[in-house]
Amino acid sequence: MLQAIINIFKIPELRNKVLFTLGMLSVYRIGYWIPIPGIDQTLLTQMMETQVQQGTAAGRAATFVSIFSGGNFGQSTIFGLGIMPYISAAIIFQILGSVSERLKKLKDEGPTGQQKITEWTRYATIGLCILQAIGWLSYINAQNLVYAGWAANPTWWLMAITAMTAGTVFLMWLGEQIDKYGIGNGVSLIITAGILVQMPGAAMWVIQNSPVGQIEWIGSLAGVSKTTSDPQMSWMGVIFLVLSFVFVVAGSVLITVAQRRIPVQQAKHTRGRRVYGGQRSYLPLRVNHGGVMPIVFASSLMIFPSVFFSYIATHARENELAGWWTNTAEFFSDSFQMTSYPYAVLYILMVYFFSYFWTTIQFNPEEMSKQLRDHGSFIPGLRPGPRTAEYLETVMERITYVGAGFLAVIAIIPMLVQAAMGIPFYVAAFLGGTGLLIVVSVGLDFIQRVEANLLMRNYAGFLGGNERGQGPKIRGPR
Repeated sequence: MLQAIINIFKIPELRNKVLFTLGMLSVYRIGYWIPIPGIDQTLLTQMMETQVQQGTAAGRAATFVSIFSGGNFGQSTIFGLGIMPYISAAIIFQILGSVSERLKKLKDEGPTGQQKITEWTRYATIGLCILQAIGWLSYINAQNLVYAGWAANPTWWLMAITAMTAGTVFLMWLGEQIDKYGIGNGVSLIITAGILVQMPGAAMWVIQNSPVGQIEWIGSLAGVSKTTSDPQMSWMGVIFLVLSFVFVVAGSVLITVAQRRIPVQQAKHTRGRRVYGGQRSYLPLRVNHGGVMPIVFASSLMIFPSVFFSYIATHARENELAGWWTNTAEFFSDSFQMTSYPYAVLYILMVYFFSYFWTTIQFNPEEMSKQLRDHGSFIPGLRPGPRTAEYLETVMERITYVGAGFLAVIAIIPMLVQAAMGIPFYVAAFLGGTGLLIVVSVGLDFIQRVEANLLMRNYAGFLGGNERGQGPKIRGPR
């Protein structure tokens, strides 16, 4: 591992890409702390921390946004919306691409059509940013977190909306620069950076609330005084958390790279006296073809009933409505709490639904069957055309069932740990859910790209001799 890192910095081109990527991520983290004027940041931070600890709907929404978008509603900064509006716009056009004939034709045009779709996606991103910024600023204004002299000024509203919109557009541009001059997927790396910076805070909470913090030198680093009461977690709880984290990460890596390989035979054809083709290969179908998107869809939609029923229950209690109405509202409000049984069951069903939904959008068996036929390939025992498409669809349905089951387990692990051990959700979130899958997927993609660059340089160096100019040189026929 250490030698691979050293090799990265030995290659000028790869070194420049890595350093450029790190520099752009540093710019993102700097802008992450630039606040929007006119907002009481101290009260806002306290309010969001309280809601996150209490597990309210607003707290879950803020946690979801901070995990998925790379932004943070706990501090109202210029990057508060994160990259989520751009991702939402891209998902919308990706879904529309499967039903709109015009978008299908643009995709078939190649780079030119894709450039047009990208342009429309950027315009849609700006519209979503404006709507989300208005909604967020209206919410914090209703909570009396905006200074009175500022909230009544239309110029402040224009400035704040413009700042948050420009922040997201800048992050979108930052991601494109990483794609062009750096290494890895820029948008994914921005999201991953926003997730990883929360890990020290989660580790610090575990230290402060476990026997680990009682160790003198560790406790001094974590800011735990010797007069601290009995820790909330035992040694067995700490060991369980560590082993669970290792197990879930290993499982996430396994399901991310898992494939169902379908054998493919290339047809033979004769040219003169020579026979070409006849090679045997395989068609890899990912077990988790939907990636992290089913959990993203399910998590985002489950926020709405939680917010709605929480509002209804609060309204019923404050206005002292009829007893049966208040009891019903509180029943539904409790049922849609994150640690409740009905919430978990509905969450699992939605993960399954969106797994099949997203796979249907992404995977087209008819198109794949057509491509195999056009390239002179076929699946042994199956006729090219409709029979091959039917087989591919059946296989994808079966492996999607397994992949969706794993996603459902990953999605509910943080809820189970939170309910069983009484730890905050932002700590349990590193044991599963959206954030962990994003980190694993992006980390594997980044490592594969770096490794491909290293192997390419080593392969070229081998043909021309090693770094010291020694070794055999392989020459082709003249």
